[in-house]
Amino acid sequence: MLGIIGGSGLSELEGMAVTRRRTVRTPYGKPSGALAIGTLRGRKVVFLQRHGHGHTIPPHEINYRANIWALHAQKVKNAVAIAAVGGIRADLEPGALAVPDQIIDYTHGRPSTFFARGRRPVTHIDFTRPYCEDMRQRLLGAARAAEEKLSAGGT
Repeated sequence: MLGIIGGSGLSELEGMAVTRRRTVRTPYGKPSGALAIGTLRGRKVVFLQRHGHGHTIPPHEINYRANIWALHAQKVKNAVAIAAVGGIRADLEPGALAVPDQIIDYTHGRPSTFFARGRRPVTHIDFTRPYCEDMRQRLLGAARAAEEKLSAGGT
Protein backbone atom coordinates (compact mmCIF):
# COMPACT_ATOMS: atom_id res chain seq x y z
CA MET A 1 0.00 0.00 0.00
CA LEU A 2 1.18 3.53 -0.76
CA GLY A 3 1.32 6.31 1.82
CA ILE A 4 1.06 9.90 0.63
CA ILE A 5 2.03 12.74 2.91
CA GLY A 6 0.61 16.06 1.77
CA GLY A 7 2.37 19.30 2.55
CA SER A 8 1.47 22.94 2.10
CA GLY A 9 -1.00 23.23 -0.74
CA LEU A 10 -1.98 19.55 -0.68
CA SER A 11 -4.51 18.99 2.07
CA GLU A 12 -6.51 16.37 0.18
CA LEU A 13 -6.10 14.15 -2.85
CA GLU A 14 -8.40 14.94 -5.74
CA GLY A 15 -10.11 11.75 -6.86
CA MET A 16 -9.38 9.79 -3.68
CA ALA A 17 -12.34 7.75 -2.47
CA VAL A 18 -11.95 7.83 1.31
CA THR A 19 -13.47 4.72 2.88
CA ARG A 20 -12.47 5.49 6.47
CA ARG A 21 -10.44 7.76 8.69
CA ARG A 22 -8.31 6.38 11.44
CA THR A 23 -6.68 8.06 14.43
CA VAL A 24 -3.49 6.22 15.30
CA ARG A 25 -1.56 6.28 18.55
CA THR A 26 2.17 5.64 18.32
CA PRO A 27 5.08 5.12 20.73
CA TYR A 28 6.30 8.53 19.49
CA GLY A 29 3.18 10.51 20.30
CA LYS A 30 0.44 11.83 18.06
CA PRO A 31 0.79 12.03 14.28
CA SER A 32 -0.19 15.24 12.51
CA GLY A 33 -3.78 14.04 12.21
CA ALA A 34 -6.13 11.26 11.29
CA LEU A 35 -5.19 9.03 8.36
CA ALA A 36 -7.50 9.04 5.36
CA ILE A 37 -7.65 5.49 3.99
CA GLY A 38 -9.17 4.62 0.63
CA THR A 39 -8.44 4.26 -3.05
CA LEU A 40 -7.00 6.49 -5.72
CA ARG A 41 -7.30 5.34 -9.33
CA GLY A 42 -7.99 1.81 -8.15
CA ARG A 43 -5.03 1.57 -5.76
CA LYS A 44 -5.16 1.44 -1.98
CA VAL A 45 -3.64 4.54 -0.40
CA VAL A 46 -3.27 6.18 2.99
CA PHE A 47 -3.15 9.97 3.06
CA LEU A 48 -1.83 12.15 5.89
CA GLN A 49 -1.76 15.93 6.06
CA ARG A 50 1.75 16.76 7.29
CA HIS A 51 0.71 20.11 8.76
CA GLY A 52 -2.51 18.77 10.28
CA HIS A 53 -6.12 19.66 9.56
CA GLY A 54 -6.35 23.33 8.68
CA HIS A 55 -2.57 23.61 8.23
CA THR A 56 -1.97 24.31 11.94
CA ILE A 57 1.36 22.58 12.63
CA PRO A 58 4.52 24.48 11.62
CA PRO A 59 7.39 22.47 10.09
CA HIS A 60 9.57 22.53 13.20
CA GLU A 61 6.75 21.05 15.33
CA ILE A 62 5.75 18.17 13.03
CA ASN A 63 6.14 14.81 14.74
CA TYR A 64 7.78 13.06 11.80
CA ARG A 65 8.47 9.84 13.69
CA ALA A 66 4.82 9.51 14.73
CA ASN A 67 3.70 10.21 11.16
CA ILE A 68 5.93 7.49 9.71
CA TRP A 69 5.03 5.05 12.49
CA ALA A 70 1.31 5.65 11.85
CA LEU A 71 1.72 4.88 8.14
CA HIS A 72 3.76 1.78 8.92
CA ALA A 73 1.04 0.59 11.30
CA GLN A 74 -1.39 0.65 8.34
CA LYS A 75 0.91 -1.66 6.32
CA VAL A 76 2.21 1.14 4.09
CA LYS A 77 5.26 -0.17 2.21
CA ASN A 78 6.20 2.98 0.30
CA ALA A 79 5.62 6.62 1.15
CA VAL A 80 5.72 9.72 -1.02
CA ALA A 81 5.88 13.14 0.59
CA ILE A 82 4.75 16.17 -1.38
CA ALA A 83 6.39 19.45 -0.41
CA ALA A 84 6.17 23.02 -1.65
CA VAL A 85 9.63 24.50 -1.28
CA GLY A 86 11.69 27.38 -2.55
CA GLY A 87 14.52 26.84 -4.94
CA ILE A 88 17.49 28.53 -6.53
CA ARG A 89 17.67 26.78 -9.92
CA ALA A 90 16.58 28.97 -12.83
CA ASP A 91 15.24 25.95 -14.74
CA LEU A 92 12.82 25.10 -11.92
CA GLU A 93 10.19 27.80 -12.10
CA PRO A 94 7.38 28.12 -9.53
CA GLY A 95 5.09 25.10 -9.85
CA ALA A 96 7.83 22.84 -11.24
CA LEU A 97 7.93 19.22 -10.12
CA ALA A 98 11.11 17.53 -8.93
CA VAL A 99 11.96 14.08 -7.63
CA PRO A 100 15.09 14.67 -5.53
CA ASP A 101 17.94 12.20 -5.25
CA GLN A 102 19.80 13.81 -2.35
CA ILE A 103 19.13 15.86 0.76
CA ILE A 104 20.93 18.33 2.96
CA ASP A 105 19.84 17.43 6.47
CA TYR A 106 19.33 20.55 8.55
CA THR A 107 17.50 18.60 11.24
CA HIS A 108 18.28 19.88 14.71
CA GLY A 109 16.39 20.49 17.90
CA ARG A 110 14.05 17.52 17.49
CA PRO A 111 14.42 13.74 17.52
CA SER A 112 15.53 12.54 14.10
CA THR A 113 15.75 8.77 14.44
CA PHE A 114 13.78 5.71 15.48
CA PHE A 115 16.96 4.28 16.98
CA ALA A 116 17.35 6.42 20.09
CA ARG A 117 19.32 4.95 22.97
CA GLY A 118 17.19 2.86 25.28
CA ARG A 119 14.55 1.87 22.72
CA ARG A 120 16.72 -0.32 20.49
CA PRO A 121 20.31 -1.52 20.28
CA VAL A 122 22.85 0.80 18.64
CA THR A 123 21.97 0.85 14.95
CA HIS A 124 23.89 2.45 12.09
CA ILE A 125 21.78 3.70 9.19
CA ASP A 126 23.37 4.49 5.82
CA PHE A 127 22.35 7.97 4.69
CA THR A 128 24.41 7.94 1.49
CA ARG A 129 21.30 7.50 -0.64
CA PRO A 130 18.40 8.82 1.43
CA TYR A 131 15.68 8.13 -1.15
CA CYS A 132 14.44 4.76 -2.40
CA GLU A 133 15.71 4.51 -5.98
CA ASP A 134 12.95 2.07 -6.98
CA MET A 135 10.25 4.52 -5.84
CA ARG A 136 12.07 7.42 -7.54
CA GLN A 137 12.08 5.52 -10.84
CA ARG A 138 8.39 4.67 -10.49
CA LEU A 139 7.56 8.35 -9.88
CA LEU A 140 9.69 9.44 -12.83
CA GLY A 141 8.04 6.82 -15.06
CA ALA A 142 4.57 7.98 -14.04
CA ALA A 143 5.51 11.58 -14.79
CA ARG A 144 6.85 10.63 -18.22
CA ALA A 145 3.69 8.64 -18.97
CA ALA A 146 1.58 11.66 -18.00
CA GLU A 147 3.88 13.90 -20.05
CA GLU A 148 4.60 16.06 -17.00
CA LYS A 149 7.68 18.27 -17.03
CA LEU A 150 9.84 17.04 -14.18
CA SER A 151 13.35 17.38 -12.83
CA ALA A 152 14.80 13.91 -12.33
CA GLY A 153 17.17 14.86 -9.54
CA GLY A 154 18.27 17.54 -7.19
CA THR A 155 18.84 18.31 -3.56
